Amino acid sequence: MFTGIVEELGTVAAVEDQGDAIRLTIRAATVLEDAALGDSIAVNGCCLTVAARDEDTWTADVMQETLDKTSLRGVQPGDTVNLERAVTAATRLGGHIVQGHVDGVGEVLRRTPSEHWEVVEVSLPADLARYLVDKGSITVDGVSLTVVEAGAASFTVSLIPETLARTTLGSRQVGDRVNLETDVIAKHVEKLLAGHLPAATPSTTEEA
Repeated sequence: MFTGIVEELGTVAAVEDQGDAIRLTIRAATVLEDAALGDSIAVNGCCLTVAARDEDTWTADVMQETLDKTSLRGVQPGDTVNLERAVTAATRLGGHIVQGHVDGVGEVLRRTPSEHWEVVEVSLPADLARYLVDKGSITVDGVSLTVVEAGAASFTVSLIPETLARTTLGSRQVGDRVNLETDVIAKHVEKLLAGHLPAATPSTTEEA
């Protein structure tokens, strides 16, 4: 589990293509201070497991399911990535509860700069729209953000200078793909309430 507060920007050092998986090596510093084999580190919001490490790099195996469902497909050496270690019982929950399980991939549609912040619009897969509300939480590439405006096909977030400087969101361009994770609490509430809500009425009826 994570909080969506990025600890550092890492650099992809190597990508080994294994056919139905990749072996991803990332150069980092802060997240390696206490990293051990088997530990979890979020990479652009994807929870990955430390499979090997040395003084300044760590390696994770990225399976086909992750490549199919996230923007890690196509990552190249030299790319920068957002990194966050898993929370501990003593960690401040500075963002919101983030699982590191990507729900879908969006695309940066528009960037509107201002003097002290920047509004970014991101496309949203249709099946995720119901989990977003104005002023609710969304994770974009592992960054915990507040939704400014939630629409049926996109949403906007407002990025402060700190977020622009310390995460990959400062350099994402229109057309870039980003990983999205919606609020897990909303998903659990939906499932718990499903059995107590009336079934949807079909929009059409079959003719006799």
